[in-house]
Amino acid sequence: MKNVEHIGIAVKELAAAEQLFSALFNANPYKREMVESEGVATSFFKINETKIELLESLSADGVIARFIEKKGEGFHHIAFETEDIIAEMKRLQEEGFILLNDTPKRGADNKLVCFLHPKSTNGILIELCQEIK
Repeated sequence: MKNVEHIGIAVKELAAAEQLFSALFNANPYKREMVESEGVATSFFKINETKIELLESLSADGVIARFIEKKGEGFHHIAFETEDIIAEMKRLQEEGFILLNDTPKRGADNKLVCFLHPKSTNGILIELCQEIK
């Protein structure tokens, strides 16, 4: 793993959260994107080298909606950048981590992604990311 790629925050209403974070960071989001495979709408902020991803569920029964229902709005995941996501997935699986998908899938912000199950990471959802070239 190279570095923290972004921090994901689950929100009920993307537009309202964008206003709040725009005021907090004194900056506007640089990208808004629908990720159908994950059932989310996303909005990205970048403060220096730190990226924050806001996530809104596209449906009432989506993963983010269920997360918010159970835990409320707030911290959802931390993502780490990788050079070779396939090799990193294999390494982590060999170390005993539980992967939520067997192969990387297309995620937001032009990335291939894979998630690690929170049961194997002390309750934290971890995302692996690799830039699609």
